[in-house]
Amino acid sequence: MSQSVDLSAELPPRDFAARLPRRAGGVGAQRRRRHIGKRSGLLLAAVAFPAIAAPSSWSDFAIGNAGKAQVQLEPMPFERTGDSFPGSAFYYLAPDEPTKPLDTGAQWDSEEGGVDPFAGPTARSLRLNGNLTDSNRALTCLTQAIYYEAASEPDGGQRAVAQVVLNRVMHPAYPNTVCGVVFQGSERTTGCQFSFTCDGALNRVPSRMFWLRAENVARAALSGYVYAPVGLATHYHTIAVHPYWAPSLNYLGTIGAHRFYRFKGPAGTPGAFRTAYVGGEPLPAPHPRSSLAQDKTDPSVVDPLQIQKAYEQGLKTAQEGALVPTAGGLAPARPMAAPSYSPDVQARGGDKQYRGEKLPEAQGIRPEYQDSGKWIAQPGT
Repeated sequence: MSQSVDLSAELPPRDFAARLPRRAGGVGAQRRRRHIGKRSGLLLAAVAFPAIAAPSSWSDFAIGNAGKAQVQLEPMPFERTGDSFPGSAFYYLAPDEPTKPLDTGAQWDSEEGGVDPFAGPTARSLRLNGNLTDSNRALTCLTQAIYYEAASEPDGGQRAVAQVVLNRVMHPAYPNTVCGVVFQGSERTTGCQFSFTCDGALNRVPSRMFWLRAENVARAALSGYVYAPVGLATHYHTIAVHPYWAPSLNYLGTIGAHRFYRFKGPAGTPGAFRTAYVGGEPLPAPHPRSSLAQDKTDPSVVDPLQIQKAYEQGLKTAQEGALVPTAGGLAPARPMAAPSYSPDVQARGGDKQYRGEKLPEAQGIRPEYQDSGKWIAQPGT
């Protein structure tokens, strides 16, 4: 009796795989066929969906007026009847951005909120009265002074520097223009009034952010804002130095990194700051350098002690000699000439009838006012 033997149980694993029936394509082909079926189903669904969807549901996907037969354009204002005339299109053009005007309004000292002024009087407001060129040059020069002298200072420190420049503009010992004050002495190798005008600092390109900040302070200062805490200061220096002239001036106080001073005596009184701004700004740039010989002459124009002394002497001379200002400077005052009368007035007494000698006497007049209305000295004598 013959018996069947299962040889697969004795075969090694690699030979056992050869006895299994193989399907055409293998396992990979089966997976590809299943993926093809899924893709076909998705494609049929995408094609069938637009056919069964409501037409109104696609209105949200419309692009402008695409597909319309005609496009309605709204007429421009100058194209409408009644709004048009020859050349009217010019008046509908967008205007150019105007130049930012100088600020107007309250003074700085009212905005400080608790900052007490230094002891002493404060400056008066200064407003530019020149033309557009003067305004632009003054703004540039004052912005340069604020930026290069106090770019990293707080608002009070920058306003104080601006006020010192304007105080000098109003003082007769200094130029009567903003650029003249800022660049005074820049032609010298030593002695420039603001160090940035002669030490090469202007060769550095300024930071736009800090420049615009300094320009805002300058714009307000040239519009009449007054920084009261700095008073009538005409000089300052950083706290890192101690110049020779500091003990001879009135120390006012410290704001930020600067110590501020004003003149002693008549040169530092409010009456000394009487110069009116009339424009005529020079170029906002340093002056051409002078020779060394010129550099050492006339120190009174840059030395604060010499300026203070010269002002006192000039004021004393003017008071003693009864000098009056003229186009060519101070000149001796002339006695007033006697008025000239017609023959008829001279026949009636001439100047005598206008002296008020026959006025009735009043009672209770204080002695210092009893001679009011009388000539102090006879004209022509």
